[in-house]
Amino acid sequence: MVVLISAGKAFGQDGFEKTLSRKFDSLLTRDKTQDQHDILLPNDAPQTLTTPSGFGGYGTYLFGAIGGVYPQVYTTRADLILSGGISYGDPFRVVNVAASINLTDVHRFRDFSANFIVSRVIAEGSSISAGGLQLFADKQQSDAPGETYYIAFSHAVQSLPSETEGASKLTYTIGIGNGRFYLKSPDDVAAGRGNHGTGVFANVSYEVFEHVNLIAEWSGINLAVSTGFRPFDNALSFGFGVANLTRYSADKADLIFTVGYPLALTREKE
Repeated sequence: MVVLISAGKAFGQDGFEKTLSRKFDSLLTRDKTQDQHDILLPNDAPQTLTTPSGFGGYGTYLFGAIGGVYPQVYTTRADLILSGGISYGDPFRVVNVAASINLTDVHRFRDFSANFIVSRVIAEGSSISAGGLQLFADKQQSDAPGETYYIAFSHAVQSLPSETEGASKLTYTIGIGNGRFYLKSPDDVAAGRGNHGTGVFANVSYEVFEHVNLIAEWSGINLAVSTGFRPFDNALSFGFGVANLTRYSADKADLIFTVGYPLALTREKE
């Protein structure tokens, strides 16, 4: 579904949590007999590209994604990632659990890693998630900064309804984590940009047109701005943006993109 930026040259090592947001259309069409009426949720376009969301998935579905960056920091090469996984569970009643596998070295079909996320809606328009990213990566192949664990809180502002029924125009997240949210790459260290980021990440997404969001994100290491949009009636989503806008890390800005699609395994209730 999507791609994410890590602290080093690895891009998309842990973007799978963005794939889950591609199923927000299921959240918006959930069973209205449940105690969820009149609650605004995130709209159906992507809200993040480089940071996690406190909102996870909803229901049972497979998801897949491709993403990339050009050029990678400290090089002139492009980088791609493939990701795929499964989501299960109702975060309103209990929790949603999702897991995925990443393929980071697409050309040589190697450098695999795993992710998981557990999410729970805790109040009107608010959700928390906890996850592990880049798990079980081969240290001889991966340029990720070790395993990453995080917790995030997100809120869909209830006073700003979207053009999409049941959704909010404005969603924001704040979270904390280690790994790629805190550790800078060896190239950053060698360039005198320090060893550590903030460990705190945040994002804000605002709907400028129906199914089109403008996004700003702080990854704990650097700043990114992007747009996420869903141009068709199906769940296919896209994200494009520019990352590494400051010299707090990295030697230059780079272009990022994501394409993702979820495939439902259970029929949604009318």
